[in-house]
Amino acid sequence: MEKFQRYYLSFLLLIVYTNTIAQVNCNAVEGEDCKKACELYNWASDRQGSRQSQEAFDKAIGLCPDFSNSYMEKAVPYLKNGDFVTWKILIDKAVDANPKMHLGYRGWCKFQFLRDYKGAIRDLEELKKYYPDDLGRSLNGDYHLEVVKAMSYSALGQKEKAAGIIEKVLASKGYFKGMYDHYQLGVTYFELGRYDKALENFEKQSKENNFAENIYFKSKVSKIRNKDYLDLKKLALMTYDEGRTMKDVYTHHFNKIYRKQIEEL
Repeated sequence: MEKFQRYYLSFLLLIVYTNTIAQVNCNAVEGEDCKKACELYNWASDRQGSRQSQEAFDKAIGLCPDFSNSYMEKAVPYLKNGDFVTWKILIDKAVDANPKMHLGYRGWCKFQFLRDYKGAIRDLEELKKYYPDDLGRSLNGDYHLEVVKAMSYSALGQKEKAAGIIEKVLASKGYFKGMYDHYQLGVTYFELGRYDKALENFEKQSKENNFAENIYFKSKVSKIRNKDYLDLKKLALMTYDEGRTMKDVYTHHFNKIYRKQIEEL
């Protein structure tokens, strides 16, 4: 029940957060043109990706170039469709207009979509100037942005630094764990050859949210230690076929594992 409540709350927080950034209270916006831009933005946000919504965002930008949300929402369909060049032009304008609001989102997207790990780290370090105590979470709710920063360091080969960041976050008071925190920490320790710490985190992940990739790495640890690993390999394959894997609607998770890799173990 506790595990269900944790992930239900995570999902609920994501819905609330997404709705909050999508809709704006236009009564709080100063200036008549900017109020009109805000109203156009709210109307267009509910029709994201359509020609009408993109035209409405253009009108909103024309009325109030400093209203950063219009650039951000106009950029989203380009990101989803893989037009990263156009997306970056627009999201950069959003960040220039309001870095406090959009740096975290841009940093997350650089990590998750562009695999621009250095760019992600720069954005998240810059965001710390505005939110020194808590950077917040990724837009999909799976990760705290400190963990995103850690994974970026890991991807750049700075494994010890990555592990240290995640350990610190997990030990912080009141921290709300992400879906894959212990898995990512476990993989980092595995890559460092610290198999006791790796297995410790894979076991913790199993108790909170088990999936094929996590079982695969537990199997790898067993094989390295010359222990029976075939039962775990079989379980990883079965779990994979049941669809219990790391999922993302638009892209692939960091340290994602595929069936062929499990088969070849």
